Amino acid sequence: MKQTRPYPAVQITEKGEKSLRGGHPWVYEGEVTGMEGTPQDGELVDVVSRKGRYLGTGFYNHHSKIRIRVISNNTNDTFDEAFFRRRLRHAWDYRKTVMGEDRDCCRIIFGEADHFPGLTVDRFGDILVAQTLSLGIEKRKEMLFPALYEMLREDGETIRGIYERNDVAIRELEGMTQGKGFFPLPGVPLPESTVTEIRENGIRYSVDFENGQKTGFFLDQKYNRLAAARLAPGRRVLDCFTHTGSFGLNAAKAGAAHVCSVDISAEAVEMARSNASLNGLTDRMSFRKADVFDLLPQLAQEPGEKFDYIILDPPAFTKSRKTVHSAARGYKEINLRAMKLLPRGGYLATCSCSHFMTEKLFCEMLRSAAFDANVSLRQIEARQQAPDHPILWNVPETNYLKFYLFQVV
Repeated sequence: MKQTRPYPAVQITEKGEKSLRGGHPWVYEGEVTGMEGTPQDGELVDVVSRKGRYLGTGFYNHHSKIRIRVISNNTNDTFDEAFFRRRLRHAWDYRKTVMGEDRDCCRIIFGEADHFPGLTVDRFGDILVAQTLSLGIEKRKEMLFPALYEMLREDGETIRGIYERNDVAIRELEGMTQGKGFFPLPGVPLPESTVTEIRENGIRYSVDFENGQKTGFFLDQKYNRLAAARLAPGRRVLDCFTHTGSFGLNAAKAGAAHVCSVDISAEAVEMARSNASLNGLTDRMSFRKADVFDLLPQLAQEPGEKFDYIILDPPAFTKSRKTVHSAARGYKEINLRAMKLLPRGGYLATCSCSHFMTEKLFCEMLRSAAFDANVSLRQIEARQQAPDHPILWNVPETNYLKFYLFQVV
């Protein structure tokens, strides 16, 4: 391999070449067959075929099973600050187009889908919350974060600060340490609080972006909450795995007769209760700390409260292929119990946020649950994540959220 470019060259297998040429940006450790030069972790390398053909340029990290994260396949690209500023502008212009006025609370950077591998940036009003899971981005955040801040400010957006949520174990697999805290922006005072208030679908939420799950609030279900709420008027709703109370709050605001929001976490229940109070919805909502797996069969035996609409928004039951079949059993159990609990003609909203629980597996699980429950499912809608979490068809990992609305008949 003749070195004609400023970066070390990494040769890969035919399988790796086929994947890259198909548009997937990852090169795995087992696909590397040779090197020319000395790659440095977090720095750029060229990826070449067995015959020396250029395939792309990306971040190298020998700590990671994803050995290279390709960011460009254009030999004319120069990876200076202007290059990354253009990428930031493309991501923001896309959000302005697809989210419109809803861009006040949205995901601005969605990792590989925006060609920023391992980087997530969520906007909660005037606060940005970032999570960095690749060393290549980590080494460039001193340039990227101020550039993002400046771009938004120049666009007329009010931003008070950037908070880093890097308290995740996966960083250690990339050779990075965990931590969280405000990123120091030059000349910008650090915000005094790590709690902020946002408004989504007309509903107010208090968001604890220091301690809340992931970046503090799940933005990907924004429009699914509205779709679910359209079925709620006049119904008695059981909102399972409520977290911040978002699905239940949307249902209550839409005119549900009553909403019971359930979560196993006492902190989540209190957060949901507080958000209900913030929106003046406590008169039509109740809250219950319980394990949904135990609660659903228990409710079937109780003579008291009955529900004609159940919403299932569980956390990801699997984060790897190894546990997907075990996760499928968990998904089936809660969906089967919900179908049995609902009266004929009742409604079910159900979803999975795990990429490994594919749409095919999820639908097979639902068919099996309906068969065992001796019911039929009348599909109302099939939905995915909000468009600020764009799906790249050549990167299956970006397609993760399955959301269905059914009538149980």
